[in-house]
Amino acid sequence: MSSASAAEVIIKPQDRLQERFSQVIELLKQHRLLEESLAPEHKHAFLEESLPILSLQKKLSELHPADIAYILEGLPLEERLLVWQLVRTENDGDILLEVSDAVRETLLADMDNHEILAAAKELDADELADLAPELPKEVVHELLETLDDQQRDRVRAALSYEEDQVGAIMDFEMITIRENVALEVVLRYLRHLQELPDHTDKLFVVDKEGVLQGILPIKRLLVNDPDKLVSEVMADDPVSFRPEEDSNEAAQAFERYDLVSAPVVTEEGRLIGRLTVDEIVDFIREESESEALSRAGLREEEDIFASVWRSIRNRWAWLAVNLVTAFVASRVIGLFEGSIEKLVALAALMPIVAGIGGNSGNQTITMIVRAMALDQVSTGNTTRLLRKELTVALINGLIWGGVVGIVAWQLYGSWSLGAVMVGAMTLNLLLAALMGVLIPMTLVRLGKDPAMGSSVMITAMTDSGGFFIFLGLATIFLL
Repeated sequence: MSSASAAEVIIKPQDRLQERFSQVIELLKQHRLLEESLAPEHKHAFLEESLPILSLQKKLSELHPADIAYILEGLPLEERLLVWQLVRTENDGDILLEVSDAVRETLLADMDNHEILAAAKELDADELADLAPELPKEVVHELLETLDDQQRDRVRAALSYEEDQVGAIMDFEMITIRENVALEVVLRYLRHLQELPDHTDKLFVVDKEGVLQGILPIKRLLVNDPDKLVSEVMADDPVSFRPEEDSNEAAQAFERYDLVSAPVVTEEGRLIGRLTVDEIVDFIREESESEALSRAGLREEEDIFASVWRSIRNRWAWLAVNLVTAFVASRVIGLFEGSIEKLVALAALMPIVAGIGGNSGNQTITMIVRAMALDQVSTGNTTRLLRKELTVALINGLIWGGVVGIVAWQLYGSWSLGAVMVGAMTLNLLLAALMGVLIPMTLVRLGKDPAMGSSVMITAMTDSGGFFIFLGLATIFLL
């Protein structure tokens, strides 16, 4: 087969996942049709051994827990719970970790305490710490009692940190060695292990008290003379983190230094865990999703198949704020009813001013929130940043305002109306830039998420401000 032909048959991972999802949907559809065709007294006994159910069970047994989680998130509640009952018990814990918080809640609600306990027992200490806050208290207590002292201490240690701290996402599975042994001894030790912890790209060198002395990258272990001592080839200045550090800063460091894993140490330098790239990727994804929801004014992650009432409760707060701002915008328009009656073109043109201003404001606020997440904004550069954004807004206002002004002149035969459009567009873009910088900074000063409701607030400001500026200029210069 030629290379071109081979390339044509390669299936992308996402396409393969979609294909599996479609297969599950088809089997569920067959199950529903069969269920509808049976008499009520025969349903329960027959359906448990029906061909669609057996095929679905076999299909699920072949899938990775992450793929099953993806499928569960895309199913309505009734079908989701049916599929969940068919999953192999030993995979329950891994799947619970992979699904979103909202979907996990529905799955846990369908499990009794015995089932939850059985699923959680399959997890490592760091995974248990991730899941524990969402489990019933009596289950967590019983679960801790089943752990050995080391595992119990690890879970409690991880639970003692805030969710945005390094200690909350660190992993406890790692390999430690001493610096006064030969590389050959280290190699023999690794060969005796049944398997290495995931993402093991380095070994951690500690002394008798467990204080970190350095790291031994696997590639150095493999390419150096086996007779050399660990102390001769190890790196003694590794990038390390404290458990109380912010996870955002750790994520930036992983990106900056291309890390796969990194040690987590106490203030005294004692090694207590490690961060791995998979945990960092999960954290970045969750933060990104949370920021997107917050920017839209959603209070929490929402299951797309959640009940109507729950979705209403999740969305109503910022919709109420938006309604108030809409009333303000309508009253601004009401102030200029006389002007609009005299020059109907104003009604057709004012949404352009408000819409462009809102788009520009959202661009600015997105850049500022991102810069804040990367710690690129400080008190020393705020003024310079604001001046830069205002300059961009001024130039964009003059250029695009000029374009719209020419169009308005051609449509309505009034050069003065075109000039008003240029002025209104420029002033509203300046307002959008100003608010795009001030809104997230004000939220940070108030101790809030800088993205929280930012899209709603900037749109409200540019709508009301744009209407007022445009109609005000038109009243002064055209009437």
